[in-house]
Amino acid sequence: MRTLKIPRRSLALAAALAALPTAALVAPAQAATGARTATAAPPVSFVELPETALPRDHATRPITVTYRNDSSADRTVAPQILVESPDNGPFLNPAGIRIEVLSPDGHWRAIPLGSQTGTLYTRLVPAKTVLHGHQTLTAHYRVTVVGKAPLQGTVEPRVALYR
Repeated sequence: MRTLKIPRRSLALAAALAALPTAALVAPAQAATGARTATAAPPVSFVELPETALPRDHATRPITVTYRNDSSADRTVAPQILVESPDNGPFLNPAGIRIEVLSPDGHWRAIPLGSQTGTLYTRLVPAKTVLHGHQTLTAHYRVTVVGKAPLQGTVEPRVALYR
């Protein structure tokens, strides 16, 4: 059985996101009315995919996130990209990394990044989708180091699974 090493920063990020109040995960109108929907529920687990180093010399690196729903039931999932800073720093700056996703219309669209304890991440709620039984999710991203960002770090794609 394969053992998965989870970096402490990823654990800290997951714990911090799980501790967020529901109002932080829903749209402002929903938060104001107290309405709760399935979009506010936190993920129950993550499927970690193979990691890769940040691209060097401001090159663009393609990243493909693939997840197959092997059950016959529908499953809500959300692809996510984490970019980890080196363990001894310096922390990466969101302005120094550009992540884009290939939209259904064939155009690349920049994704805003969150940042916590040296980890940059794409937000889960906008990426949520229902994956029908025995279907496969494939999402195409590209990661580029821009500006004066350090060229050291790790790109860690994963898929959030919801109930």
